[in-house]
Amino acid sequence: MARFLLTHGVTQGAEKHPQHEAIRFSGQALSYAELEQRTNSLARVLMEQGLRRGDRVGIYMNKGLESAIAIYGIMKAGGAYVPLDPFAPVQRLSYVIQDCGIRHLLTKEVKRTQVEEILRTPVDVECIIGLETAVDRSDVRCLTWDETYQAPNQAISYNLTEQDLAYILYTSGSTGNPKGIMHTHRSGLSFAEWAADEYGLRQEDRLSNHAPLHFDLSTFDFFAGAIAGATTVIIPETLTKFPASLSRLIADERISVWYSVPFALIQLMEHGVLESRDLSALRWVLFAGEVFPTKHLRELMLKLPHVRFSNLYGPTETNVCTYYHVPEPPVGDETIPIGVPCANVEDLVLDAEDRPVARGEVGELVIRGGVVMKGYWGQPDRNATCFYRRKVFDDFEDIFYRTGDLVQQDESGNYRYLGRKDRQIKTRGYRVELDEVEVALLSHEGVEEAAVYPIPDSQGSNLIGASVILKSESGLTEADLVEHLNKRLPAYAVPAKIFLLNDFPRTSTGKINRRELQAWALQSLGN
Repeated sequence: MARFLLTHGVTQGAEKHPQHEAIRFSGQALSYAELEQRTNSLARVLMEQGLRRGDRVGIYMNKGLESAIAIYGIMKAGGAYVPLDPFAPVQRLSYVIQDCGIRHLLTKEVKRTQVEEILRTPVDVECIIGLETAVDRSDVRCLTWDETYQAPNQAISYNLTEQDLAYILYTSGSTGNPKGIMHTHRSGLSFAEWAADEYGLRQEDRLSNHAPLHFDLSTFDFFAGAIAGATTVIIPETLTKFPASLSRLIADERISVWYSVPFALIQLMEHGVLESRDLSALRWVLFAGEVFPTKHLRELMLKLPHVRFSNLYGPTETNVCTYYHVPEPPVGDETIPIGVPCANVEDLVLDAEDRPVARGEVGELVIRGGVVMKGYWGQPDRNATCFYRRKVFDDFEDIFYRTGDLVQQDESGNYRYLGRKDRQIKTRGYRVELDEVEVALLSHEGVEEAAVYPIPDSQGSNLIGASVILKSESGLTEADLVEHLNKRLPAYAVPAKIFLLNDFPRTSTGKINRRELQAWALQSLGN
């Protein structure tokens, strides 16, 4: 069977190795045959409940076997799955449900209180699967998961193409409301097939699913894993806060391919007692989502000398579009490259007038190829500005996605990430890259983490603020850090205020929440 849809990996697995484990979670497992049957049953029930091709279906539950069943069952029915952050406030969940017109919601009984609260907001949900009893609204039909599994489990014949919607991921928007990023079967599969091939995934591999479903890292775990016929081990959310328990799970489950944000790896390195675990099965560590501080990466690579490491780069809008295999523990403080384009990806670096720059010059990275999203849900104005049209041969035009990221190609052909276009600020008449200031702070051996952000002043310009987490017993003061920066940065780029904190606020995907840090700093300074 040729693969045109993201569901074909499970179907092929059920045909070729039906008893091989597809999904594991907390000691329970589903074979490929069982996953195929249960997803077929769910797809049939969704269609009986009025699901139409292209409909968006919400997944609102903590990770588990049912969340994997939900992903594939929705797509098999012709729908697009929309993962809802299980820890998000009801107001945000209600906005997403309204924004993309979710009529079917898959959940678990443990979420009943929140579901009832969502239904008291102006949403048009018609059917809920996963509650044990009915809800207060008479216009909402409820089915249990057991009822769903009793439906016929034969494959459904449908007429989907690779250009149909597969999933929508909501990320924070500049307006304060989240924006829905639409991915098709083509864009998801283009990434997954490249990843399965590039990292040599095979049936005996066991992949970690550390990322939440609403984070694009999770698509690698499920889709690339299924293409290879491998086993995906879902990491319980409760373990992510306990590195020692997490490292024990990695050892016990014989995880061979790990994929997460750098923060999770730093926590594992510092608090996961890795030296006491049998991690001999681990062969690849992949990381993405934000810059991995070089000193931490170097330390982790030295702790795991038998493991290969790879940096994957790409905004959610492009899945992953460049990658860099780290050949050896890096030296110095310079951040590692984001690498070269993936297969089926064309890249350009443009200046402010959309002219290609020469190698070695700085510009915005734009991406064309199979991995690029279809667009933002319900935002035609944003779609009109985020894509760049350019002739690619003769008179044929195609679209490139504007990443908003500034890069520079080095002599070896690798791209180096220099920061966001919107992370450039003017301060005291000078233009400053905030990411450069972060790198300078992180270069101090006593600094654990650092975040830099603009602080608007009364002159219509910006000062620079920074928040820092120090290594325990470092004894550093703000003055020590200023002295350190004065040796590495021009005076105008040194933060006006450096806050020493014990912890950082983080997004639901584990990234540093710089917006919240900035708001806290403004309040602390009385601005």
